[in-house]
Amino acid sequence: MESNVQQQTTPKDLSNEAPGTIMTKPSVGDQPWQEWLTPVVDILAKVPEYIGQFFGEYKQPLTTLGLLLLAIISVKIIVAVLGAIDDIPLLAPILQIVGLAYTAWFVWRYLWKASNRKELLAEFDALKNQMFGDNG
Repeated sequence: MESNVQQQTTPKDLSNEAPGTIMTKPSVGDQPWQEWLTPVVDILAKVPEYIGQFFGEYKQPLTTLGLLLLAIISVKIIVAVLGAIDDIPLLAPILQIVGLAYTAWFVWRYLWKASNRKELLAEFDALKNQMFGDNG
């Protein structure tokens, strides 16, 4: 009975090789797709080098383009925030009143009299010299 069970559980298609032997793969050169795969792998291996050369050659225009895109995105965000603030009831009129009040104060403080205008020009020149240096 044991031999009958053993015959049923042992498949006949198994190889008679010694246990632990590893079958070898067919050589890669025999594959028909190998001639297409090798150039693709070579190109993909050189992609980081190509990207480095591209960024090295076009560093200034890419920086300018990046800053331009950043400026456009910033303006869009600011417009969206101002639109959201404008939608809040009574906040827009209050901010307009504050702006008008500050403008009136600035005109009264700095522009109404000639002596105050000279003071404003002196403050502006001091700030300009502090930022850009003394050119006088």
